[in-house]
Amino acid sequence: MAAQSLQQSESALGVFYRRMRAKLGAPKAITAAAHKLARIIFHMLAIRQAYDQSLFAKAEQKHLQRMENRLKTQAQALGYQLLLPAEA
Repeated sequence: MAAQSLQQSESALGVFYRRMRAKLGAPKAITAAAHKLARIIFHMLAIRQAYDQSLFAKAEQKHLQRMENRLKTQAQALGYQLLLPAEA
């Protein structure tokens, strides 16, 4: 139930859930999010450290950078040039 509740969450885990739902469908996305939550909880219990959301924010930034690079490469392959709002 915790993984399914991520659908409305604005956290990095919520973004992960919505990305998996778009790619895999809702049932598999719930399973993937539940697995990620279980790994987080296990790590917190094993290491005895508090949850640090900044780690997931960094992973999300890496994902966005990879997606941007992939779009630039695809645009170049089609003969287009991708301009970002800061560059325009």
